[in-house]
Amino acid sequence: MRLLLTSGGISNTSIHNALLDLLGKPIAESSALFIPTALYAMRNGPTVAARVIRGEIGSPFCDMGWKSLGMLELTALPSITTETWVPLVQETDALLVGGGDPLYLCYWMRQSGLADLLPSLRPEAVYVGLSAGSMVMTPNIGEDFVRWKPPGGGDRTLGNVDFAMFPHLDHPSMPDNSLANAEKWAAGMRVPAYAIDDETAIQVVDGAVDVVSEGHWKLFTHE
Repeated sequence: MRLLLTSGGISNTSIHNALLDLLGKPIAESSALFIPTALYAMRNGPTVAARVIRGEIGSPFCDMGWKSLGMLELTALPSITTETWVPLVQETDALLVGGGDPLYLCYWMRQSGLADLLPSLRPEAVYVGLSAGSMVMTPNIGEDFVRWKPPGGGDRTLGNVDFAMFPHLDHPSMPDNSLANAEKWAAGMRVPAYAIDDETAIQVVDGAVDVVSEGHWKLFTHE
């Protein structure tokens, strides 16, 4: 499975072209499933999820002209048989994993079985994360980003990549997401850490990491 980990969605031409390259075909010929679960740990989450689907807020994500678009609600999956939903995930071209609370998302990815399924998906399938949907793929998020607390506490996430991620760098409506605060956050991480703005994404294919950007970003290492 190929990864496109964004801060703010498909926000510019460079990220859009990266998505096309990963899909290997036009978006109009590609199927997608949207996972809104991370939003439900936040105020007005269901309303925000509906607006994301309709393309009323944020950068293009669900509203890109997909051949087909479905919604996969992780909290519902433990109550239905795997035969009901697993084939749908296995057949889709793109998983669109939305923003919200990364630890809540991580909890339900594990509870639903999706976390265990991801490594076995087709190599040409594309995981497209947005904010929390990207952060959940890292080993941990850092205490600065802990809001909803999972059973047992901690800040551990899935660890499908070997770097950490600080999204929405210098976002005008998020004053705490400054470069100075990103540097302090990175000092507490155990792995290389990327701070990226909403015009930047991180592409991961077969373990190779590439930054796609029309904005600004910084990699923090412990060397």
